[in-house]
Amino acid sequence: MDDFKVTESKQVYSGRVVTLSVETIILPGGVKTVREAVHHRGAAAIVPMISGDELLLIRQFRYCAGKTLWEIPAGTLEPGEQPIACAMRELIEETGYRAGKMRPIGGFYASPGFCDEFIHLFVATNLELCDSGPEGKDNDEQIEVHRVSLEDALGKIENGDIVDGKTIVSLMKVSSMIRGSGTT
Repeated sequence: MDDFKVTESKQVYSGRVVTLSVETIILPGGVKTVREAVHHRGAAAIVPMISGDELLLIRQFRYCAGKTLWEIPAGTLEPGEQPIACAMRELIEETGYRAGKMRPIGGFYASPGFCDEFIHLFVATNLELCDSGPEGKDNDEQIEVHRVSLEDALGKIENGDIVDGKTIVSLMKVSSMIRGSGTT
C-alpha cells in the first residue's frame, strides 16, 4: 500500500516554516495523479506537569485560527535538531520552566492529507522555574502561561475551550497514562 513513485516534484513556494510543492505520483496499481504537498520540518509539543495533576497551559494568538487559543507549549524543529532538544528549548522559551525529565509519549501527523508535519509529544516533569523567566520568545509570540489542573484542562476540551489538536491529543494521552498507572 505504501508503494508509490514520485515522477515529478516542483517547489512552488519556500518560506520560513514550510515549503509547498506540486508532485506527480504514480499510486499502487499504476494510477497517475498530482498532489499539492506542504513540507514541514516537524515539531515538538510538551505537557509540562508541575506536580500531581497540575500542569501548564499557554494562551497564544494564532493568526490562521483568528483568535487566541489554549495550547501546550510547542515549536518547530530547527534544521538538524533532535525532537527532545526542541522540546527542552521550547519549554524554556514559552514558559520559563526547565524540565528535570523529558519523556517521549508518541507523536502524530498533524494533517497527513496535504502536509508531512509530524509532531513529537513529550511529558516534562521535575520542573524548575528559570531565574530569567521565559527566554528567547520569538518577537511575534505573545504568550500567557497558566497553571491548571488536568481535570480543568480536560473540561476545557469537553466544553470546546481547547480546540488545538496537538493539545487535545497530548492531554488525552496524559490522562490515559495517569488513569493506567497513577503517575506520569
